[in-house]
Amino acid sequence: MSDADQLPPEEIAWEGKWITAKKRGKWEYASRARQIRAAVILAIEDGEVLLVEQFRVPLGKPCLELPAGLIGDDDGGEDDDPLSAAKRELQEETGYTAAHWEDCGEYFSSPGMVSESFTLLKATGLSKVFEGGGTDSEDITVHRVKLGEVERFIDDFRKGGIGIDTRMLLLLGPKLLGAGA
Repeated sequence: MSDADQLPPEEIAWEGKWITAKKRGKWEYASRARQIRAAVILAIEDGEVLLVEQFRVPLGKPCLELPAGLIGDDDGGEDDDPLSAAKRELQEETGYTAAHWEDCGEYFSSPGMVSESFTLLKATGLSKVFEGGGTDSEDITVHRVKLGEVERFIDDFRKGGIGIDTRMLLLLGPKLLGAGA
């Protein structure tokens, strides 16, 4: 018998349009409503990476992130998939399109607190088609950063009071592991 077979039943404590608060035994956690997931884009070209900065209400401040968006969050979007969502969000948020896409797998954001997962997609062969900045309800600033300057860039943003998304660790991995700059 697996650990999942031994779990008590899941209870919904509260459900909104986008978030569901759940309880299973002593555990309390959150999930996206309607099984919505996310697509996160690692857009890399010529030794540079695209990052976005946008205000995040839960933090009460702007946050530095990889471009990303929800899969299937629009009405009629039940058939949306990670690749189509990633293509849409990359262009919407950054103003770039990509000629090549690689699915890097599904990951879980903070598995002790939320059941949300995201699919990481690597985008290369970038072409700028407009300025980006998100939809009318978003105010996104796009940053194209040299990979060799990512550590300083993140440190500068942190010192300026900007939140740093956990996915920035992907870009700091070699340095943190002692495998390079």
